[in-house]
Amino acid sequence: MLNALFISTLLVYLFATIFNFVGKVFLKDKTARIVFAIFLVGFALHTAYAISRGIIAQRVPMANQFEFAMAFSWGISLMLIIAKFKWKADWLVTYALPATLLMLLYASILPREIRELMPALRSRWFGIHIGSAVISYAAFTLSACAGVKYLLALRKGETEDSMRMRQIDFFSYRLIILGILGLTICILSGSIWGEEAWSSFWQWDPKELWSLITWIVYAIYLHQRLRMKWHGKKMAILAIIALGFVLFTFIGVNTLLPGLHSFYV
Repeated sequence: MLNALFISTLLVYLFATIFNFVGKVFLKDKTARIVFAIFLVGFALHTAYAISRGIIAQRVPMANQFEFAMAFSWGISLMLIIAKFKWKADWLVTYALPATLLMLLYASILPREIRELMPALRSRWFGIHIGSAVISYAAFTLSACAGVKYLLALRKGETEDSMRMRQIDFFSYRLIILGILGLTICILSGSIWGEEAWSSFWQWDPKELWSLITWIVYAIYLHQRLRMKWHGKKMAILAIIALGFVLFTFIGVNTLLPGLHSFYV
């Protein structure tokens, strides 16, 4: 049942992404409502999969690389829904759908068996630490999607002073504020958890180090925007580059730099 739910979710997201592309290219956005309805079906299946896995595992289903990738993808989907209804960011669907699909495709190549939590993970900080990371990473992903939208709009002749472009720029900025707040909570809760598990708040583990580097990159973004008054194209480019640090922290570190967090693979 779990595998069927997962494959169904993947296929629905894939169909929504392809249908959205076809609609944009050939049908001039006439399929937007249908695409979003299909996406919502995928999100419902995604949610059902996460809940079912959590019930079977009897824990929060975010305890290894596969589960986090699955939760990361779900977080992007959830934020897309919120952005569309709260901020009317309909344009985001075109960019967030492929991001959701790609993260779930990455999850699909990872082992999916359910394992018991390792002793180091059995802590009241588990949900806070991992959950804040999911929110943070999803927010950073959508901020980069907004950056891509901004740059493509510039190429199509939009001016940086137009209301639409300023809204996209500010939307990306707000997402980065949310993301850096989530990442701060993730790092602080991880430090407290580390002190309980390993008697040290900071061990210079590769995951810890790259999480800090990622935090600094986004802190630079905020500094340049608030103190140096950067906006528009520079911020869009920086938001896209910064996402590379997020992805390396999540995928690259676990794959290439073994450490105290290696159990997470």
